This record gives sequence, structure tokens and C-alpha cells, in this order.
Amino acid sequence: MNDIHQSLANQGLVRPQHGRVLGGVCAGLGQRFGIAPWTARLLFVLLLMIVPGSQILIYPLLWILMPSQEAVAVQAHASQPPL
Repeated sequence: MNDIHQSLANQGLVRPQHGRVLGGVCAGLGQRFGIAPWTARLLFVLLLMIVPGSQILIYPLLWILMPSQEAVAVQAHASQPPL
């Protein structure tokens, strides 16, 4: 699971600490693709309306797989050698 979190973090897919509404998935997607969080939420809902029922699977899956920005910062700090 840490490999998946690290891979997503390297791609810029993290759940930010600020701007969250539920889990921070849409805010993280918006941040990654350079759009406002509310625009990302709207696009996410519109996309999920095209494929009914997918929101039950996609959002929780992304919530689990996308690392928190705080966890990534802690991991990066821990991996730095002491001065």
C-alpha cells in the first residue's frame, strides 16, 4: 500500500489539508490538474452521472488510495538525512 501512496504522491495526487469537504479527493484532483476545487467537484459529479453507481466505488477507492498531504510531508521529513 505504501508503494501505491508513494506513486500517487510522486504524480501530485494527494488529498490536501485545506479545502476539503468530505475526504479531499476532489480538492486533490483539482490541485493536481490545476483547477479550482469546486470546478473539480462539479466535473466529478457530472462524470459520475454518466456512469450511474460508479460513485459508490470510485470516490471511496480514491479516498483510500490517495495519500494525505500531511502523511506525505511527514514521510518526506522522515526520509531526509540529519544535518
